[in-house]
Amino acid sequence: MPLIVLDRDGVINEDSEDYIRGLADWHPIPGSIEAMAALSRAGYSLAIATNQSGLSRGYFGLDELEAIHGELCRQVEALGGQVAGIFYCPHLPDAGCSCRKPGTGLLQAMEAELGESPRGAFFIGDSLKDLQAARAFGCRPVLVRSGKGELTEQLLQAVDPGVESPADIPVYADLAAAARAILAREPAPKHDI
Repeated sequence: MPLIVLDRDGVINEDSEDYIRGLADWHPIPGSIEAMAALSRAGYSLAIATNQSGLSRGYFGLDELEAIHGELCRQVEALGGQVAGIFYCPHLPDAGCSCRKPGTGLLQAMEAELGESPRGAFFIGDSLKDLQAARAFGCRPVLVRSGKGELTEQLLQAVDPGVESPADIPVYADLAAAARAILAREPAPKHDI
């Protein structure tokens, strides 16, 4: 199945400057869970790539992170969809790891674990780091205005900081709008029988 890569905070759920520290802080953006389920039901494999430095900062532990991801998956499954995998970087920004976006380590891990390459896949994000990681790995970047997206769009209009051809990056209000556009424009994926 063709892959779609999604950022988490600001794309699937509301973002917070204080970090999403537990299930009580996790609030899906209206329409995002439905959009994920619709993409999955249409034959796309969904993978999430998210920076989660709150782990290293001690703001939350693995149990809290897994509870959030478990609830996210349950909500998508309740609507007939499925999340193929959730890949996260726990490191601080200055750790020098390859997995923290804009690095491509999460995409490499996705490719190894899922057996399907994100190269050429849509990568839907709200930050410059998402777009840079997408470009660096050969994904098709898509920007949403939710989360940090409006600020990112302004940055792209002002200057091109490391993202080639920002004018050709499609921009949508949110994940629901991006999913509608993908489903309307892309031919339905072929399924193996």
